[in-house]
Amino acid sequence: MLDLILYQPEIPPNTGNIIRLCANTGFRLHLIRPLGFELDDKRLRRAGLDYHEYSRVQVWDSLELCLDELQPARVWALTTKASSRYSDARFAAGDALLFGPETRGLPDDIRQRFQGLRLPMLPESRSLNLSNACAVVVYEAWRQLGFAGAMV
Repeated sequence: MLDLILYQPEIPPNTGNIIRLCANTGFRLHLIRPLGFELDDKRLRRAGLDYHEYSRVQVWDSLELCLDELQPARVWALTTKASSRYSDARFAAGDALLFGPETRGLPDDIRQRFQGLRLPMLPESRSLNLSNACAVVVYEAWRQLGFAGAMV
């Protein structure tokens, strides 16, 4: 399966929704500190409901520590600054999807290290909600993997 990495997430309900997304797709979730909330935040719990027990969530002190441990085949950086569309990517088991913080996106130095992907939007749009963007890309990647492990 793939790994989903949230770099310095800020909004608890988004992360809670993403925990639920990962629990339902089998993706592993990695959170890079600092977090904009405590993991026991009631808004995080409410959004994730009781899915914490069905998801694999790991918190890391830095992106480098996370990547050193995971050794992903490729890292896809999701950003509004990319020119390639997520739907043109060919995802494979062992890849990682990297999303930045809600209010500022991935820093330039991190974004430039990886293949960037974007979700198409209307020209006047700034960005999608983080949990919605994750869901779109996760389901496309999972579709490409034949919905491995899913119920028929």
